[in-house]
Amino acid sequence: MSTADTPGTDQVAYDEAELLASHDYAEPLVVAGVRCHGGFDDDGTYVSPRTANRVPAITAWQDKHRRDFGTELLDLPLDTWPEHYPNVAQARFLIESGIPDPISATLTRVGTVEGFGAMIRYEALPDMQRLVDEDIAGTALAHLGRGLFEAHARDEAGFDGEGGHEHMWYAARDVAFENPVTEDQRALMLERMGIAPPGSGGKIDVAAMRAAALAHRKWPGDVDFALESLIARMVRLLLIEISAFHTFAWAEELLADPDLVAGDGEGARLVSFIRADETPHVDYLRTALSELRDRSVVGESGRKHRGAVLVGDTWDRTLALSIGPNRQAGLETTWREVRHAVGDRPGAADLLARFDELGSVRRQGDGTWVEVGAAA
Repeated sequence: MSTADTPGTDQVAYDEAELLASHDYAEPLVVAGVRCHGGFDDDGTYVSPRTANRVPAITAWQDKHRRDFGTELLDLPLDTWPEHYPNVAQARFLIESGIPDPISATLTRVGTVEGFGAMIRYEALPDMQRLVDEDIAGTALAHLGRGLFEAHARDEAGFDGEGGHEHMWYAARDVAFENPVTEDQRALMLERMGIAPPGSGGKIDVAAMRAAALAHRKWPGDVDFALESLIARMVRLLLIEISAFHTFAWAEELLADPDLVAGDGEGARLVSFIRADETPHVDYLRTALSELRDRSVVGESGRKHRGAVLVGDTWDRTLALSIGPNRQAGLETTWREVRHAVGDRPGAADLLARFDELGSVRRQGDGTWVEVGAAA
């Protein structure tokens, strides 16, 4: 998940068109009859979209930051997060038992979340140089609104007739499970993610969201709230992107097995393309956050605040929420979906018992979840 092996460049200033530029492809990527982003080189190797300059630029910004500040970038080992739930063994057991719906629903949810990625282009970007004491020229921070957010949005939701990750996840699901009947998850996902109020049908109240965020702000009161909100959302997004690599590995293993699902591995192949596309997202986010971490933020009063404190506190709080309450809520949702899918069919109790035995995390009688040793 790093750009470390990317050929270097000394260029650190780009315009939006440069950061949105793609390679010349020998063959386009066509998925379920839809032209998707990215394509293949002369050797048949998949090449991610909008990376002709974006990936070298990220590498250059990272190198510049190390030279200027002598620090390493924010990073988080993948094993910070526990494995996907249900794990591969549990998912395999459900499919082999004739209960594929929870797995199909998981792929639907992932695709739905990917589609929300388009929202990043609507981030309210403050005047970063006005709020940062040190020069930010030639940094990822300076390019968030000059191509980085837009490239991210296009990767996730597609653009101008090309399909993106949303379409690719749905296609992987459809080929593996032979076009299952699914429901539109958008309104439900917006509510689950806390973006839309429960029962609102997915309608977002932007004013209410801002008021709630203001009431719970953590940074000093003289710091521009737009900057605090931006950094909080970037940290949340980065942690989601990193943890998603567990989902990629889980999906690729399941969808690659021709004895388990249809498609002769085509679903796994599509997920591998998505995984490649997500790597620049992780890298630009952690680069920009590291750049602010090692600088000073200037408040309206003229007081300077250490970026290490502001970014560090936001990082720690968000990480604790991600692997704590948010993880528990996600486990609970999936657990209920599995039980609903099993229903009252003959042997339901035994099916559920075996499903739980195969897991490395298990629900207790009081509704809490604990890590346990998974059965072989």
